[in-house]
Amino acid sequence: MPEERDSIGIIAGGGRFPFMVANSARKKGFRVVAIAHHGDTDPALADNVDKIIWIKLGQLGKLISSFKKERVHKALMAGTITKSRMFGKAKPDLKGLSLMSRIAVLHDDGILKSVAAELAKEGIEIVSSTHYLPELLAPKGCLTKKRPRKKEEADIQFGWKVAKELGRLDVGQCVVVRNKTVLALEAIDGTNETIKRGGRIAGKDAVIVKVSKPDQDLRFDVPSVGLETIKVMSQVKASVLAVEAGKTLIFDKSQMIEYADSLGICVVSY
Repeated sequence: MPEERDSIGIIAGGGRFPFMVANSARKKGFRVVAIAHHGDTDPALADNVDKIIWIKLGQLGKLISSFKKERVHKALMAGTITKSRMFGKAKPDLKGLSLMSRIAVLHDDGILKSVAAELAKEGIEIVSSTHYLPELLAPKGCLTKKRPRKKEEADIQFGWKVAKELGRLDVGQCVVVRNKTVLALEAIDGTNETIKRGGRIAGKDAVIVKVSKPDQDLRFDVPSVGLETIKVMSQVKASVLAVEAGKTLIFDKSQMIEYADSLGICVVSY
């Protein structure tokens, strides 16, 4: 257990994940300080943390000074940042501009590892986003009543290799396949839009594969799926979702599996 009022920082994006992490950390006795991003973080997060500080995307100097003022020595990244906002919407301060000028390629890992390194220089350690909620990680096995058919197993194996290569290039984590043909690759538009694009081409029975990058750094950018993923799959009549065990976050797991079962969708974790 932490000492009285030990502080943990959350660099918060959008979605429910920052709420879940904050609530878990507070139950364990931590004081939670959130750095929230205008345009991405849900304002309701303020009611679930001890202190919230709002910044614009790229204000690294303000982020660091705020954590230091609040005596935060450990922090984690939780939630999504709309990637398209990096082009034209970011408002970096001097420290943010200095960091961006030193990054050769603006890939996810390059940016996030550079941010983590800058924080480390200031005495702020970035820890895994799963640190307080290990139960959210996908267990190994078929999670639904429906199991993948032989043809779908072949598509999963094929898609897995493609997705790993996509991750190695730090482009995305999700692919859509059917009949050992790639129908869509995840890029800046994200997983849901990738499923829609590939699913429309497939017509029905698309296989969705989402995996971690090779040598995935679990401090950030952990693949995640949930009830919303199944809802999007249902729109295009996709049949299988395959994820990587121990390296994928599953949100709303019980509701997700129940809904997948009601639709005859297979969810499997390898």
